[in-house]
Amino acid sequence: MNASKTSSQAGPSGDWRIDRERAIALFGAHAQDWPIEIVEETGSTNADLMARVKALPRRSNALPRPIVRVAYLQTAGRGRRGRTWYAEPGNALLFSVACVLPRPLEELAGLSLAVGVALVDGLRSLPVAGPGQIALKWPNDVLLEGDKLAGILIETAWSTDYASAVVIGIGTNVKGAEELAAKVGALNAGIPPQARGTVPTALSRALPNANLTDTLAAELNALEPALKRFAEDGFEPFQPRWNACHAYAGREVVLLEQGVEVTRGVAAGVDELGQLLLDTPSGRQAIATGDVSLRLADGAA
Repeated sequence: MNASKTSSQAGPSGDWRIDRERAIALFGAHAQDWPIEIVEETGSTNADLMARVKALPRRSNALPRPIVRVAYLQTAGRGRRGRTWYAEPGNALLFSVACVLPRPLEELAGLSLAVGVALVDGLRSLPVAGPGQIALKWPNDVLLEGDKLAGILIETAWSTDYASAVVIGIGTNVKGAEELAAKVGALNAGIPPQARGTVPTALSRALPNANLTDTLAAELNALEPALKRFAEDGFEPFQPRWNACHAYAGREVVLLEQGVEVTRGVAAGVDELGQLLLDTPSGRQAIATGDVSLRLADGAA
């Protein structure tokens, strides 16, 4: 586990940084072997690792082990569809994982959902109150009591007929939920309610002493076997677990494209490719990820 400083920027007071020794002690036998870099500040951990893996030879064995890059502050962090990810140093766990999967691009369907399953399992392994309240929103959000706890952004650096290099960006709100909600609320002023994203929350809501160290260890310990399983079998073995963690199961939802409703129906889980299944008046539809956003329908409880 390698730690390096790229900035002398002051963070919040108190012991908020990742405890290297504790993290190593908490890592499982396999995740402990992953190279882990920790920096004070960067533009985007995804962009950092994307540049690195793009330079790799395009072979399935080009990266023996996943690489993890953690930053306390990302000045150009972003989420899905280019949204900015807001976080204060010490309040959010921001990291990316670069890996080469022995699968072509067309066989990466459902990867973000499989990562979501791993995050739920990892977070539920912590002593959180009401672990069942940690759930999944299609396609790439982790919710806590219905509010956004973590997000996933996956980018492909390169792909061949036999392998794909991907970077998996993960942002988890650990502390500071009220400040974050206030900031996002101010930014959403004037935006129609249905076009706004899910309200953010933090892990400390269910785990008052939540910290970056334990959260990082829990998530990486769950990601290690999940990535290995996905490399071997794709999303299909994750499908039952995803559906069991589905926050909106049986509820009416709407799909938006650039803020405009394109369809609505009752969410019925996902299929073996990770497509959202919607029961509509015209029958069941399978929705690929694409450039759409999912919201609960007006008045849904």
